[in-house]
Amino acid sequence: MSVHTPNTRKVTTHRLIEMKRRGEKISMLTAYDYSMATLIDKAGIDVILVGDSASNVMAGNVTTLPITLDQMIYHGKSVMRAVNRALVVVDMPFGTYQGNSKEALASAIRIMKETHADCVKMEGGAEIRESIERILCAGIPVMGHLGLTPQSINKFGTYTVRAKEEAEAQKLIEDARLLQEIGCFALVLEKIPADLAKRVAEELTIPVIGIGAGAGVDGQVLVMHDMLGINKDFSPRFLRRYANLHDVIIDAVGNYINDVKSEDFPNESEQY
Repeated sequence: MSVHTPNTRKVTTHRLIEMKRRGEKISMLTAYDYSMATLIDKAGIDVILVGDSASNVMAGNVTTLPITLDQMIYHGKSVMRAVNRALVVVDMPFGTYQGNSKEALASAIRIMKETHADCVKMEGGAEIRESIERILCAGIPVMGHLGLTPQSINKFGTYTVRAKEEAEAQKLIEDARLLQEIGCFALVLEKIPADLAKRVAEELTIPVIGIGAGAGVDGQVLVMHDMLGINKDFSPRFLRRYANLHDVIIDAVGNYINDVKSEDFPNESEQY
């Protein structure tokens, strides 16, 4: 059971660093709409990621690439209307920062001004340094993301574990150091060997949040639809399902259909 109470103070980027220093693990989940964000914020989640995974779980796309800046802003606004405590991070979608640092800054400013979110998240290391630095210079906090970077799926061609080879592992370490050095306040490591993730978390002073990166990091993030068992088609090793809402919802809808067709609903007490 969560220890969260309505009087618990707002989570900030600085508070996450405090949590790392005292060894308190950071909890993070995705959310994309007002209703679900309300529930997970009330439960006491530390960080809500308005992820570009909305492209998959909300829009039905195969990858995260199709989602647009306008769509991410829509989801960000919906979440921010619900949240009182959690730090809210909005993913910058594919194509809004990779090639042009001025466009990256304009995109980040739109996210912050229109959603009122706390910060943005960007995938990549040295190759997007200029964009990150320009955004940071505008006073916008940035969370980094290394390892498996879903926006680069067409480059890698697979969602398998990253950084298993020495050269890629060394680049990840160098990129993690770089992201901290230029001012990112936290880092997500996705689907990399646990020993490597632990090494990075121990070396960095900023929080490192893992997804499929083992227990040696400073916190964990999962996609809400996966951990609640709404989506049953995705079953990686790192996913723990905390509910089976897929079956609960189908059963509930089936019961409703049966009650309507049998004229059991509405009964006398359910009408005016």
